[in-house]
Amino acid sequence: MPDPTDLSVQLYTVRAALDADVDGTLAAVAGIGFRLVEPFGLVEHAERLAGRLAAHGLSAPTAHADLLTADPGAVFEAATALGVGTVVQPWVDPARWQTADEIERIADELNTAADWASTEGLRVGYHNHHFELETRIDGRHALEVFADHLEPGVVLEVDTYWAFAGGADVPALLERLGDRVAAIHVKDGDGTLDPKRQGAAGAGVLPIPEILAAAPAALRVLELDDTDGDLLEALRDGRRYVLGLTGA
Repeated sequence: MPDPTDLSVQLYTVRAALDADVDGTLAAVAGIGFRLVEPFGLVEHAERLAGRLAAHGLSAPTAHADLLTADPGAVFEAATALGVGTVVQPWVDPARWQTADEIERIADELNTAADWASTEGLRVGYHNHHFELETRIDGRHALEVFADHLEPGVVLEVDTYWAFAGGADVPALLERLGDRVAAIHVKDGDGTLDPKRQGAAGAGVLPIPEILAAAPAALRVLELDDTDGDLLEALRDGRRYVLGLTGA
């Protein structure tokens, strides 16, 4: 079980700052107290992160990368170079989540990628948005139908905000998915699809204490897609809030 005080941060949150100043942004993230980060666009950004993460006392146990339409070999090479253990598929076209047959095909594609990844000592996961929860198949969330078809070694990174926005009872969802959930994105806001309405964890409508309790073994990754406020300040406040829930 990961240390609940060892929080990660999805670097997509600070993407604009990274484009302007990689070292300064990583230093700022580390200065807040983070020791773990989750890169996005792994292949595209691996070179500029290589060496710099360690220089700032950071490591990346997870990362987002397209495994289904890009070259998986390049993804796995980048993951190995950065010390990433779990590569997470960040998105699949919403149009593909409308039928049980197509959902099963998505799972088969991810299972194939996971078989290849396992030969490189890597694990594969999937990260949701709202539409995998909004769509229901025979009364169940599409994400749950998808999980039924995944091989045992394939994990989920549940974005708790987007699951909430998609209409899920998130703590109940996490409990049903159980050990399949290896990581969660922790974010807050007004629960709508407008990313500008997101904010620091603890400052919105999500039941974060119940969410964390429902997935105690999951890596906790703080993220904001956007905000009307200051992103680094929101990360700082969110980290303080989540750690406060753990008594840290």
